[in-house]
Amino acid sequence: MKKALFIALLCCLGTTYAQQSGTVKGQVTTADNEPIPYASVFINKIQKGVSADEQGYFSIYNVPYGNWILQASAVGFVSASTTISVDRQELSGVTFSLDLDNHLNAVEVFGNRYQHPDKIEALTRLPLEPYEQIQSISVIGEKLIEDQGALTISEATKNVPGVYTFATYGNKRESMSSRGFRGIPILKNGVRVHSDFRGVGILTDMQGVDNIQVLKGAASITQGVATDLGSPGGIINIVTKTPKYRFGGQASLRVGSYGQVRPTFDVYGPLNEKKNVAFRINGALERADSYRRGISSERFYINPSLQWRIDDKTKVTLEMDYFDDSRTPDMGTVNLNENDVNAIYDLPHNQFLGFKNDKSITKNSSYSIRFDRALSDKLTLKGAFYKSHLDLNDKGAGFGRGSIEAGGETQYNLRQRSYSTSTRKDDNSVLQFDLIGDDIYTGSIKHTFQVGFDYRASKYATRSQSSGTIDTIDVFAQNTNRLPGGLELGEASTNGGETKSIGFVAQDVITWTDWFKTFIGLRYSSTETIAEVENTTSEAFNPLAGVIFSPIKNINIFASYTNSSYPRTAARLGKNGEELGNERYDQLEAGVKTTWLDDRLRFNLTLFKINNKDINLAVYDETWTNILYYEKGGNDQRQGIEAELTGRPLENLEVIAGYSYIDARYKEHNAYVYGSAPLNTPKHTANLYANYLFKGNLEGLSVGAGAYYTGKRPINDWSSGAVTHEGIVPNQKPFDVKEYTLVNFQAGYKIDDNWGVRFLVNNLFNEIGYNAYRTSFINQTDPRTFAGVVTYTF
Repeated sequence: MKKALFIALLCCLGTTYAQQSGTVKGQVTTADNEPIPYASVFINKIQKGVSADEQGYFSIYNVPYGNWILQASAVGFVSASTTISVDRQELSGVTFSLDLDNHLNAVEVFGNRYQHPDKIEALTRLPLEPYEQIQSISVIGEKLIEDQGALTISEATKNVPGVYTFATYGNKRESMSSRGFRGIPILKNGVRVHSDFRGVGILTDMQGVDNIQVLKGAASITQGVATDLGSPGGIINIVTKTPKYRFGGQASLRVGSYGQVRPTFDVYGPLNEKKNVAFRINGALERADSYRRGISSERFYINPSLQWRIDDKTKVTLEMDYFDDSRTPDMGTVNLNENDVNAIYDLPHNQFLGFKNDKSITKNSSYSIRFDRALSDKLTLKGAFYKSHLDLNDKGAGFGRGSIEAGGETQYNLRQRSYSTSTRKDDNSVLQFDLIGDDIYTGSIKHTFQVGFDYRASKYATRSQSSGTIDTIDVFAQNTNRLPGGLELGEASTNGGETKSIGFVAQDVITWTDWFKTFIGLRYSSTETIAEVENTTSEAFNPLAGVIFSPIKNINIFASYTNSSYPRTAARLGKNGEELGNERYDQLEAGVKTTWLDDRLRFNLTLFKINNKDINLAVYDETWTNILYYEKGGNDQRQGIEAELTGRPLENLEVIAGYSYIDARYKEHNAYVYGSAPLNTPKHTANLYANYLFKGNLEGLSVGAGAYYTGKRPINDWSSGAVTHEGIVPNQKPFDVKEYTLVNFQAGYKIDDNWGVRFLVNNLFNEIGYNAYRTSFINQTDPRTFAGVVTYTF
């Protein structure tokens, strides 16, 4: 009897105990409502805890009834805690919203190391980090842009090896180059803003930039065929900021040299109590003069966005980006000799060779709607529609090579000045859908794949007029900047074009073992060029294949092959009147991507070789001026090496370093000298940046400096007989623009949680370098400038 009573008592106690414990369920997310994978959730007093799953969800079982302090933490985030009351069998809906630990993550060229870079799939179309991709990808984070005070694309991308300024066309545009290709396309949120095939470039404002993504090399798989001269060199994607699900923002005022005044603002937060609808709006105003007399600029920028999380699987994001810039173009200086001798004149800053009313106005706007739907824990459907408009209005002076005196001697200081006007309107759009599968298994083999299509449309119209010669000026003397009255412009020249293309893309990353992956992909593209007389259509199949070896968890060794097609010249006719078809770019790439110190430090090394084959080359008459027909041939080659180191080797030391060697040559080409380099291609570029965060009594102070080297490069192409572009003299070797190194310095101090100040010095040693576009524009780099920034964060 006693035994039975004892067992019954134990059972009652066990039942009572079971009834006095419950399960705690919830999720850990970022402040922007993004899940934090594998976060730690813990009740210290009873030593119970778990790790969240890939979506940040957690369940803690057998938690005794009572009030407990529940803590959540994750590397790279500020820990948080909340009090819970367990009084039933299941307590669900417990949420944590963790802020980023900016002290640990202040600067990285790859952006936030613990967060997937926003809109990276617009380029790669695969749910993989840049470190995992088989392509060479760099991501410049918002914090780096802010710390360095970068205001232009070129100032930001100088942190990426092998990316350099091709030309500024009188400081009106930003044309960037990579891997020896001129004017690589610049996208905004994944869509073209400017469709000029020469890569003339755009202007944009850094205030609305969340990150800048640089994809180097032939991008045939993800971005379609190479419709630009620079497409095989890579692309730059400007990613704008998107809403956050907590209220906050920032306002700043920057005051700098030459009358620069720049106020900015950024406000974001939820719009309802459920916190499933959020907004963000940021903008900037700026006015500034220049080191050169008579030059000024004004701009306005606004970037609103709205995001709606319909449910835990569906998200819709709306964005708008508007930019209006008005500036005086700078004609720059001249070369005081033939184009085979470097005699660039150091034009005094109080001399301006243009007219007082010269003006370049740039207006661009982009709109997008993005849709994300999780079909399951393994499948996601992504859709996006992007639209952009560009309106250019340029009025300004121009001048030729030099005037000839009666004695027949060329006076290079004398220039015949002209005046011209031009307008351009662009309308570009992209519709894109992708089905993405992640961690899908067939037996023991894991797949990460993408299948999708895109429709791209581009339409442009240009109009230009010119006066011819107005007067002759002497660059050694002060000249009038007043445009003569009664000026008559010649007959207007108009041009335009329209292209439409559709593409189908499929990619599969196959993980065979822990140390071996293969990449396979194929893109089909059909491009239609619409003209007044007839339409032309070209088709292309472009493959991607590659492997990744991971002998150690933090080391990826990769090799790949891809090609891209160039349909713009496909309709050129051969000797017998036949269409010659697409040109082709073949790329081989290999390298190693590594991460160290819990992903705080990354080192990448890449080797590449790109050959332009099946070129539709012009066949000239005996005078080398008239084209008789076209023929297949050619093999222009770009090859080189890129190395980059970025991250935080010490807790309070941030480092970014890079080096690029580019060997670009015309090899088999009937217009250019064998072995000569394309214009504006430096063999060597290098960058080094370090930022130190003080501790102890100097807590809040940071000091940084960067050095950026651009090697010498030819001012023009070296012709073997044909006069193909402006400023080319047949068989005359063009001179090299000299190398230069710019050194910048920054210091910042965080006064408290709200207020901060920064001091910026660009071109600390006042070294003057030049960026040139053939002989038309020779513009110097800015001299030493100072700026101070006051920031209020709320």
